[in-house]
Amino acid sequence: MNHYLLSLLLGIIEGLTEFLPVSSTAHLRLAEKILHISLSDGYWKMYTIVIQLGAILCLPVYFWQRIAAFLSTFPRGERGDKTALTHPLGLTAVAFVITAIPSYLLTKRIGQNLESLYVIGYALLIGGIVMWVVDAMKARWEREGPQAAGTPIHTWRMEDMSLGQSIWIGACQILSAVFPGTSRSMSTIAAGQLAGMSRASALEFSFFLSMPTMIAATGYTLLKSLLGRGENPIGVSQITGEQWGVLGLGFAVSFVVAYGSVAWFMAWVRTRGFVPFALYRIVVGAGVLLFAFRTGS
Repeated sequence: MNHYLLSLLLGIIEGLTEFLPVSSTAHLRLAEKILHISLSDGYWKMYTIVIQLGAILCLPVYFWQRIAAFLSTFPRGERGDKTALTHPLGLTAVAFVITAIPSYLLTKRIGQNLESLYVIGYALLIGGIVMWVVDAMKARWEREGPQAAGTPIHTWRMEDMSLGQSIWIGACQILSAVFPGTSRSMSTIAAGQLAGMSRASALEFSFFLSMPTMIAATGYTLLKSLLGRGENPIGVSQITGEQWGVLGLGFAVSFVVAYGSVAWFMAWVRTRGFVPFALYRIVVGAGVLLFAFRTGS
């Protein structure tokens, strides 16, 4: 397949799946198998990092007004009852640290799991079931809203999150790092709902937590590749003009598609649930496991 066409396709896959609770990692690994390309090759490994960065950068653009509002109220918050630790930006930092340290220490295990379709398939399948059950438990209260008597949902806005919720979500996100296919957004959304957050507030926190988490992870890996370190490294001097063009196309496509995906997903969640995504995960997870068992991958 032409490399520009391949870049266009992979950029679309990354942009569509990075922030939906379906796991972009799983979909890129499936694309690798179906299209017979090696994403472990030095150049294509760096390519996947670049398109992830493209997707990540859509978030500060999309949420720039919310980010500006949070910065203007830091550290006391809009009602003056917050601290640097309990302000939404502080809570994001807390969850990031809780996720980042264990994930860094488990880098070798994460790399091994990335190569296993069995791990990815089971993560998709089990994660889909968990998402379905959790969302179904909260569906009635989401429909009735904050005024419903006896509602277990007590956090309807990201501004009202607690430190305990942030710690819990950060701990649960470790699962998505260790078990590819779990999905960062799935783990943070389901964890947030279990901790008493609404769909919309859990989703927004998921997006905010994605910014430092993904920038740190992808930036570190990209730097190692460009400096010629790590597994299958590739230095800047080794990249041809055509390869730079392929990288640029993938980056741009991923950014545009991810922006549209985030905008659509935010609107969807305000009026609907996560069940369609849970069903999709279950079907794809079962398909991946069937393929893995048949091929011994």
